[in-house]
Amino acid sequence: MASTIRQKEFAHFKWIDVCQPTQYDLSQLAQEYDLDYYQVRDSLEPGHLPKIEHMSRYQFLILRAYTASAEDRVTNVNELSNKIAFFFNDHKVITVHRADFTFLEGINLQCAFAEELVLEIIRKMLETFVPPAELLGREIDEFEQTIFIKDYTRISLEDLYYLKTEARVAKKILQITQTVVNQIDVQERSRSSMQDIKDQLLSLILVYDEMTDDANSLLNTYLSVNAQKSNDVMRLLTVFSAFFLPLTFIAGIYGMNFDIMPELRHPYGYFITLGCMLVMSLVIYSWFRRKHIM
Repeated sequence: MASTIRQKEFAHFKWIDVCQPTQYDLSQLAQEYDLDYYQVRDSLEPGHLPKIEHMSRYQFLILRAYTASAEDRVTNVNELSNKIAFFFNDHKVITVHRADFTFLEGINLQCAFAEELVLEIIRKMLETFVPPAELLGREIDEFEQTIFIKDYTRISLEDLYYLKTEARVAKKILQITQTVVNQIDVQERSRSSMQDIKDQLLSLILVYDEMTDDANSLLNTYLSVNAQKSNDVMRLLTVFSAFFLPLTFIAGIYGMNFDIMPELRHPYGYFITLGCMLVMSLVIYSWFRRKHIM
């Protein structure tokens, strides 16, 4: 993907949006707008968590938006999200990112102030976490129905692991984002908009926190049901063993080829032996019934 630099003029400030920049683009950007070298380098460093730094000339901000698709098996921050770096003050807003975010194209161009644009982008980034939360909620409900009502064997432990991991990673990103957003300095005119963002963040954190708990509970339930089924199988095998071991013992005794075995020549020896086996089976069955094993 080639680098693109878009500039938009507003009434009181300018927005420079840089997508997939080269090292030369970043150097030129840093020189032209007097940006800190290490912050510019951080703006494209993969896996960087949300952060904020207050400089004398501007505020530097990194936030992450949810970019994974529904079929992705995510296990870390990079697979789940992509970031946008902000350099902004009252006169300019510079956004730097590698991924192509479609919501940036739909940003309201009637923003009167630079921080209003920044808050609008932050709001759009938070909204990317909403559809995945709804999808995860539906998946958790389907897993619960399958485990308790349908056939639990249709669920794999791998599916539950990725479900839990996705909810946990998203929750962690939102928690760090909340800490960063609380440190953003805005004017009095933007306090109401900032409070809306904080409320949205808190709501998302609570949703993902609940889903993380549900996913952990679902995983424990699946393991418990699986263990219970294994115990039922083992108990059934134990019951069969309890019946057949003594019968096998009797059959083994009378299967030995010795000359001096009086029972072998008894006219009713076969029927007596079968009767003993039947009586022993009934005694074992009665004992299991009294102990509520069967």
